[in-house]
Amino acid sequence: MDLQYSAEEKAFRAEVRAFIAEHLSSEIREGMLRGGYLIPEHIIAWQRLLHKKGWAVPHWPVEWGGAGWTAIQEAIFTEELQRAPAPRPLAYSVYMLGPVLIAFGSAAQKRRFLPRIANLDDWWCQGFSEPDAGSDLASLKTSARREGDVYVVNGQKTWTSYAQYADWIFCLVRTDPVAKKQMGISFLLIDMKSEGVRIRPIETIDGGHEVNEIFFDNVRVPVENLVGEENKGWDYAKFLLSAERVNLARLGVSKERLTRAREIAARTTYKGRPLIENSGFRTRLFAIEVELKALEITQMRVLSAETKPGGVADPASSILKVKGSELLQATSELLMQALGQDAVRAETDDDADWASTITGNYFNWRKLSIFGGSNEIQRTIVARSILGL
Repeated sequence: MDLQYSAEEKAFRAEVRAFIAEHLSSEIREGMLRGGYLIPEHIIAWQRLLHKKGWAVPHWPVEWGGAGWTAIQEAIFTEELQRAPAPRPLAYSVYMLGPVLIAFGSAAQKRRFLPRIANLDDWWCQGFSEPDAGSDLASLKTSARREGDVYVVNGQKTWTSYAQYADWIFCLVRTDPVAKKQMGISFLLIDMKSEGVRIRPIETIDGGHEVNEIFFDNVRVPVENLVGEENKGWDYAKFLLSAERVNLARLGVSKERLTRAREIAARTTYKGRPLIENSGFRTRLFAIEVELKALEITQMRVLSAETKPGGVADPASSILKVKGSELLQATSELLMQALGQDAVRAETDDDADWASTITGNYFNWRKLSIFGGSNEIQRTIVARSILGL
């Protein structure tokens, strides 16, 4: 079943697909097939290609490099990147910090940072979570005390993705220690080369170095790096966390993984016959396909509502987060099943790199139902806002 895209939207999809096919190097694509394990130079090179095309920050206002696309076009673009698979523009700067600066940053901050974000001249990371402030983010303790024209920052952040590559970090810091939890937080931009910043890697269950701890020891940050108003950072954080809706479901990733599982099952033998002919495997595969199509329809409904004049965010977007993360986990399980014992071998006769990373991806993706707003919280939103419970 094909969703009812307009002729213009179908032509746009064909244009995006053709551009990716022509410009995505085999080296970058193979890195994505291995689970997204790319060196920073690959990510930078690809984003700069997109920037040259005018597609690095398509959802931004046109005056800052945006493409003027509809929400449906943005969703198509994201899906085609994921299905290729190709890297998305760096999420922490392009989809998180950028919109915050556009909405709340000073004119000087916009001029200084936005062009460099679009071209990935600066690599940004996110400093929100702390050892005792993960799900309860408002309990953060990292402090920023103003002394003249600087803030002096002390504290710790954790689970900071790719901080080892970062030039800058955008942080939530406590600037009023006596105010109510949400009322005393500010949004601060910190140069990672500042004296007193220390990074310690965290090894993940798949043996990778994706996340880090960051320590701030009397780090001096110019007051001009405060975004918006002091003690209004909680509002900006909520804006950031709700700004990106087209990627909540990650439909393209699940579709690419489902295609890959089908291809592997077609050439994997189980009891003398191709695994794809096994009734149990086929039942599981088809069930995921049906759920994926239902999720795609829900995403289109959410996006269509937001593109109407006066449209507001649909609370059904929480369904996208819940079901999207569950399907990503389900497709990783299906790939494990398709590869069988090859999924835990270091080397195989074919699909060696792919097979050797499946198990790591499977364990790493357990996190998807927790980060970005845990699925339990999203279900509560659905219960209250949609079901009226």
